[in-house]
Amino acid sequence: MADSSSSRPPLCERISHKSYFLRAVDLTILGLLFSLLLYRIQRVNENETVWVVALLCESCFLFIWLLITCIKWSPAEYKPHLHRLDKRLHDFPSVDMFVTTADPVREPPILVVNTVLSLLAVNYPANKLACYVSDDGCSPLTYFSLKEASKFAKIWVPFCKKYNIRVRAPFRYFLNPLPSSRDSEFTKDWGLMKTEYEKLSRKVEDATGDSHWLDSDDDFEAFSNTKPTDHSTIVKLVCGNKEGAGDEKEVPHFVYISREKRENYHHHYKAGAMNFLVRVSGLMTNAPYMLNVDCDMYVNEADVVRQAMCVFLQKPMNPNRCAFVQFPQDFYDSNADEFIILQSYLGRGIAGIQGPIFTGSGCFHTRKVMYGLSIDDLDDSGSLSSVATKRMLAEGSLAREFGSSKEIVKSVVEALQGKSNPQQTITNSIEIAEEVGNCHYEYQTSWGKTYWNPFERMEKLIHFSRSTSISRLYAANGTGGHGPVATMGDRHARSLFQQTKSIPELFYCLLPAYCLLHNSALFPKGLCLGIIVTLLGMHCLYTLWEFMRVGFSVQSWYVSQSIWRIKATSCWLFSILDITLKLIGISKVVLIVTQKTMPESRSGSGDEPPQRIDHGLSPSSGKFEIDGSLYFLPGTFIVLVNLAAIAGYWVGLQSWSCKDGGGGSGLAEACICVLVVIIFYPFLMGLFKKGKYGIPLSTLSKAVFLTALFVVFSVRK
Repeated sequence: MADSSSSRPPLCERISHKSYFLRAVDLTILGLLFSLLLYRIQRVNENETVWVVALLCESCFLFIWLLITCIKWSPAEYKPHLHRLDKRLHDFPSVDMFVTTADPVREPPILVVNTVLSLLAVNYPANKLACYVSDDGCSPLTYFSLKEASKFAKIWVPFCKKYNIRVRAPFRYFLNPLPSSRDSEFTKDWGLMKTEYEKLSRKVEDATGDSHWLDSDDDFEAFSNTKPTDHSTIVKLVCGNKEGAGDEKEVPHFVYISREKRENYHHHYKAGAMNFLVRVSGLMTNAPYMLNVDCDMYVNEADVVRQAMCVFLQKPMNPNRCAFVQFPQDFYDSNADEFIILQSYLGRGIAGIQGPIFTGSGCFHTRKVMYGLSIDDLDDSGSLSSVATKRMLAEGSLAREFGSSKEIVKSVVEALQGKSNPQQTITNSIEIAEEVGNCHYEYQTSWGKTYWNPFERMEKLIHFSRSTSISRLYAANGTGGHGPVATMGDRHARSLFQQTKSIPELFYCLLPAYCLLHNSALFPKGLCLGIIVTLLGMHCLYTLWEFMRVGFSVQSWYVSQSIWRIKATSCWLFSILDITLKLIGISKVVLIVTQKTMPESRSGSGDEPPQRIDHGLSPSSGKFEIDGSLYFLPGTFIVLVNLAAIAGYWVGLQSWSCKDGGGGSGLAEACICVLVVIIFYPFLMGLFKKGKYGIPLSTLSKAVFLTALFVVFSVRK
C-alpha cells in the first residue's frame, strides 16, 4: 500500500505553462476578429448579401477562436516522480490491459502481436498485470499468432527488463542496427532476440497462406465452422503467470477472448467488445485499473503504467477522485502533425482547466467509475458512503445493472470495495466468462444501454501530458476500430466543433471568387483590408511558431494547414449530412475497419524517440491519393471556382472597377483566390496527374458542372 503521509513530496505535480505573451497574441487576434465583425455590422446595409454571408462566417470564426483562447489560457501538465512511487509503494495495484482487433486482413496479426508484446514487457510487476485481447473477427490466425507471441514473450520480456530497453515493440526496435557501444553479452542477446523475432514473423506470415496448423492442434477446435459474424463465445488463457511472481523473468497473464456473434444481433462494434472485456476481466482478475489500447498502437515508454499510478495514487489529489488518465498519442505519419499540435497546445490547455478529453485509446480507467461510482458516493476517507452502499450494493439493483450472473455481481461488489481477485482464480473463471459473452446477456441491463461511455460517470478528470508515452503505430484515414457510441462524450464534442467550422470554411473559400465574378468587394480598401491582412499575417506566424516549437518544419506547417482546410470542406462537411440522416432514422452507423500496415524501415536507435513516416500528402512526397469518392468533390470544385475567378480577373472578363461604395479594385479578392488555390494545391496537381494521384473523370466532370453553375450564378446582375 502507498504511504499515506501527507508530508511526503507528491508523486506527481502540476506544472503550469502560462505565457502572458501568448495570451496577448490570442487576445489581439480575438480583438481583430471582433473589429472585423463590428465593421461588417456597421456597413451591412450598404452592401450586398455577400456581406451578410461573410458576417455569419466571421462570427463563427470569432466564436471558435474565443473557445480556443479560453482552452489555452492556463496550460499545464502533470510530471510524475517514479522514484518516489518506488520508495513508497510496497504492493502495486493490479492493472488489466485491453487490446481490441476485428479483422485479421485489415489489422494484420503481426501488428497485434507487437502491440501485445510491448504491453507484456512494461516495467511493472508481472503478477500485477493481465493482458486481454478481444478478437471480434474470431480469427484462428490471430489466436495462432498470439500463441506464438506468448512463447517469444518469455525471452523478450526478460531481455527488455534486463537491458532497460525503452521501445519494447520488437518490430520497431529491430528496425535499427545493433548499437555499437554495447558490450559482448548484450550483442549476443540482441542477436538471439532478432533471430527469434524473425522466426516469429515468418511463422505468422506463413500461417496466413497455409492453415494446416489449424487441424493439427486440438486447441483450435473452438474455431471450427465459425464465421466472424456467427460464432459462440471463445475464452482462452494463452499464457498464465503460474508462479504468481513479479520478478523480471515472469510474463503477465495473457487471455484471448471473442464474444458471441449472431447475424440477427447488433453488437455495437468496439464499444460492445469493451464491455465484454470489462466483464471477463472482472471475473478473472478484477484489477482496480484498466488500460485500453487499439491493436495498431504500442507503448514506447516502458514506465507508462507506473507513471499512471503516480497520478492515481497521488494523495493530495485524493486517489478516489481521479477517474482516468489519458496519455497523448504520437502518430508516425506527417498527416497527423495537426493531431500532435492539438495535443501539445489544446491538450495542455484542457489539463489546466480540469482534465483531458478521452480520445478512445491509450487511457487508464478506474474500474469503480466504469461501474457507476461518482464523487457523491464517497465519504471523506474515500470509502463508499453508507447511502451509496445501500443503493449500489443491493442485490436486486446490481442484478438489474450488471446482469443475472452471480459471479459478475460478486466481482462488481468486490471492485467497488477495492478488492482484486486472487491470481489462482483466473483459470477457474473461463467457463463463467464464456457465459457472460452471450448475445442476450446484456439485454435489460446497463450493459445494453450504456456502451463504454465513461463520460456519463466521470466527475474528476486528470490529464497526464507526456510527449511520447503511448504511441499509435500507424495513422489511418477514417474511424477504424471505434464503435459508434464508444467515447461518445468527446466524439460529440469534437464532431460539434468540426461541423460548426466546416460550413463557414467552405463559404469563405468561395466568397472571394464570387465577388471577383460578381464585381463586388469583399475586402474594400481601408480599415477592413488592413484588419484582414493583419489577421492573416498574425495567424500564419502564430501557427508557424507553434509547429516549429515542437520540432516541425515550415513544410510540415504548410501541409497541415492544407490538410485542415481539406478536411473541413470534405469529411467534416459530409458528416453533417450523415448525422442528420442518422438522427431522422434514414441512415445507420456502419463501422468500417481501416487498413493498417507495418511502417517502413528507417535509421536511428531503437531506444530513441521514434521518427514519423510520411504517407499520402507529405512534404517529401508531395502526393495526395484521390479516388472517385464524393469526399473529393468539394476540393476539386473549390480549386476550379477560384481558378475561374483568377482567370476572369486577369483577362478582363469583368470591369474590375468596383461598384460605388465597394471601395476596392478586386486585387485583395484575387490574392485571396490565389491563396485558396495554394492551400488546395493537391487538387490543383490532381488536375494534371493520372492514376491514383489524379482526379477521376467522374469527379472532375461533376466539379466542372458545378463550377459552370457557380460562374453563371455569380456573373448575373
